[in-house]
Amino acid sequence: MSESRYSWNVSHPGLHELQRTIEPIREKILAHDVYNSLNELDDVVVFMEHHVFAVWDFMSLLKNLQRRLTCVRVPWIPQGPRTSRRLINEIVLVEESDELGEGHISHFELYVEGMRQAGADARPIESFVGHLRDGGTVQRGLELPGVPPASADFVRTTWKIIESAPLHAQAATFAFGREDLIPEMFDRVLRTDRHAEALEKFRDYLCRHIEVDGEQHTPMAMQMLVDLCGDDRRKWNDCATTLRVALEARHALWDGIAGRVSSSAAAAAAAKTA
Repeated sequence: MSESRYSWNVSHPGLHELQRTIEPIREKILAHDVYNSLNELDDVVVFMEHHVFAVWDFMSLLKNLQRRLTCVRVPWIPQGPRTSRRLINEIVLVEESDELGEGHISHFELYVEGMRQAGADARPIESFVGHLRDGGTVQRGLELPGVPPASADFVRTTWKIIESAPLHAQAATFAFGREDLIPEMFDRVLRTDRHAEALEKFRDYLCRHIEVDGEQHTPMAMQMLVDLCGDDRRKWNDCATTLRVALEARHALWDGIAGRVSSSAAAAAAAKTA
């Protein structure tokens, strides 16, 4: 376990206990075979076609935290812990409208552009977003043709957390299940890249997340979590319960992607010998 990974300039017994509780499942995710299965461009394409749904629901979890921690309606009134307001708004600024070249773009949109550049099929995620834009529900959208079952299951878990978990448990899922975990996961994905030109925008996405999540957003998310839980042991226990569910869902998503990569590679090999 790396000591520097937990140098957030934020220290609280609840954080350290939560860290110890989730370390086994966290290590399982980081040691997953999926990272070693991304050997060809087609493998990475399969990964992207599944993982893009997790990129989308990351934004939904983030925006729900912003909705709960700040006032996003009119008439405006002060709402939420003052420090957490600032932290969540700063994270949203980058995730929803990051600077790229001479313009601005959300990380989700950058990911979809990377899919197109790599030759991945973006139609399922575009149909899903279009369904939501037209007023459809998330649950019905996950039943649309082309949505990978493993991705749908992952989003359903996140959506259940958004709809039913207490605010502090959602913040824990965001802090430990996303911001703290993403840099190390994406670093492992990045090491498998052997197709720099086709995956240029995907690499941009990975590198940007490694940078901002590792250096900025993780400390912000941890401070926000401390603000919300304080010294309330019941709240920290809530966080541990919800976070285990979220991390098990991530592991299951990786299982699903690895299985799909393997079956796609086997089908391609069979086609060559036919």
